[in-house]
Amino acid sequence: MKASEKSDSDGGILFVDRDFPSDDSSLFLDRSTPISRVEDQITWLRPQEICQTPIFFPDNISLSHAKQGLLGDCWFLCACNVLLKNKHLMDKVFPPDQPLWGDSKYTGCFHFHFWVKGHWVEVIIDDRLPCIDSALCFSHCHAPSAFWVALLEKAYAKLHGSYERLWAGQVSEALVDLTGGLAECWSLSDHGSEDRAHTPADKHNQRRMKKLDLDIIYPLRSTCALSCSTQNIPGGCTEPDQHHAMAVMEWLEVKEVAGSRVRLFRIRNPWGRCCWAGTWTEGGPGWRSLDSADALDLQARAAQGDFWLDETEFLSRFDDVTLGYPISEEGHLQSIYTGNLLPHCRHIAGRWVKGLSSGGSRNSSCYSSNPKFWLKMSEKGEVLVSLLQHNKWGPCTGAPLKEDSRHQHYQAIALHMWKVEKKRFHLSRTLNKPPCCSTHCHAHQREVVLHGQLEVGYYLMLPSIYKPGAEGRFLIRVFSSSSSSLSALKSPAPLLPLNSDGEWDTSHFRGSWVEGSSAGGSRNFPSHGRNPRFSFSICDQPVTPGLNIKVTLHQDRTESDLLPIGFHIYKIPVGGKSNSIPSEDPVASCVPHCYTQDVSLSCSLPLGAYLVVPSTYQPECAADFTISLARKINRIVVNSQETLGRAIQEVSHISLMQS
Repeated sequence: MKASEKSDSDGGILFVDRDFPSDDSSLFLDRSTPISRVEDQITWLRPQEICQTPIFFPDNISLSHAKQGLLGDCWFLCACNVLLKNKHLMDKVFPPDQPLWGDSKYTGCFHFHFWVKGHWVEVIIDDRLPCIDSALCFSHCHAPSAFWVALLEKAYAKLHGSYERLWAGQVSEALVDLTGGLAECWSLSDHGSEDRAHTPADKHNQRRMKKLDLDIIYPLRSTCALSCSTQNIPGGCTEPDQHHAMAVMEWLEVKEVAGSRVRLFRIRNPWGRCCWAGTWTEGGPGWRSLDSADALDLQARAAQGDFWLDETEFLSRFDDVTLGYPISEEGHLQSIYTGNLLPHCRHIAGRWVKGLSSGGSRNSSCYSSNPKFWLKMSEKGEVLVSLLQHNKWGPCTGAPLKEDSRHQHYQAIALHMWKVEKKRFHLSRTLNKPPCCSTHCHAHQREVVLHGQLEVGYYLMLPSIYKPGAEGRFLIRVFSSSSSSLSALKSPAPLLPLNSDGEWDTSHFRGSWVEGSSAGGSRNFPSHGRNPRFSFSICDQPVTPGLNIKVTLHQDRTESDLLPIGFHIYKIPVGGKSNSIPSEDPVASCVPHCYTQDVSLSCSLPLGAYLVVPSTYQPECAADFTISLARKINRIVVNSQETLGRAIQEVSHISLMQS
């Protein structure tokens, strides 16, 4: 493949992006998709080499829409429709006043912005685009001289690492990346996101929610982004277990001649061709039920690739829908449940760490070790809370999803919330009560969302991964109609055994090593006795043998400035002083001292009184620290009996489509 690196008409050198070059490295991840079949045919051309007068947007809005090429990224193209409906969102993604072709300031360089992990990230590209026979081979506008879709697709491919990484994905993820808002997926079929083994009550709730969702969002149909996907495409899909996403362009109620009303959906297939021959196809019987003028008007709205369905056909034809929340010009999210603006937005990052803060689902006795956050509501109001996990493979997996690897790139996550009295609550007792609000089940999705009307007060939130010990990073976002604040529980979570039964009670102690006073160093130094010390007792004899104590020492220093730390546990003799270090050797030690944020020790201790003595290796090293002490108590946790939810996947058609 040979890249185009010609100068412009004025003799200036056009920008060449060395970070995303015009070669195979930008096209392919592992050549696992059908675009590898045309690898030798692809060349890279700038728009002015493809047509005489390239433009960014055409004047006719209907010609601005995307048409899918050889790349299986229908999910991304469906999300792009939200930018055409909202100029303020388009201006955010593609800042205006960038010099275009024909402008004296044009340099072949374009700037785009995408929302990534809580921040807007700039992506700079050149305008060399993949072509076959001097025509764009991937996504393009219906107007052949318009290039906004092709350039946006290239910037998104650069963000992900290659074009091939855009093969297969979820509409909801692209909507969030393009808007910084929220998107939710709803199942319309029996093989949606819930587990196959439903109870009768679960099945009833699923049916009720499906109808409720459509009725609630109808008033917002002109401002929200709605797409739908299906697994079986007449005359199209030849690969099993693959999905194709389409955009809902219009949704309205029409009065029939008989007096009843029918709800109609205009669907656009990114392939640019109709794939439905139902009641409302051209010449179909449905149109005869309407006034002729209304029928002609609606049929005239259908552009290339559009087709109409009624609500019954829509619910039976598609497997799931994805909704992007409306966002006002001021950047405020609008609730799909009430229509209210949610102007107050907070976010905070967190992490699940094996052995430290990854306690699993509520079925696990280690659930309380999950990260914990405070949500404070200053006034009663509507709240949306999202839990978004970071994919360590990048913003998108990019690979076609197979049945045996459907969930390998995302953990099954959930978010639970309890209303508490902040200064007077017992963690274990609180978590054994039903939450006031939750996402109901763990799902293999990048982001899960809960909704509620909350009273004034404090709310404890715990994000979790279904499997104990699984690791990952996440972002919690709160959108509310009234004033709120979000903060992390200051005390670090205890390290807990992952395979033990029963319940653990946790205490936290804060302290400091102060130079010249309490920074005594390790036992190698005579000053060791000056170190801070913390007493605790073991009052219950373990019912079964095994670990009954876990101690974690956390130093409050940045990773670039860590001290070597460790600790010893001493048994206090009967009648001995509880604040002096005994002369006997420690009964347990976490040594050698390590340059790390946290050190921990699990052990089994008999009944009695003990001291924990934390230290740095060298004396006179100052730092603040926290000790987390987890003691096993003889009360068995009541399991929540949660079943694991199934993911809603929206992936694109596998076979090659010739443009």
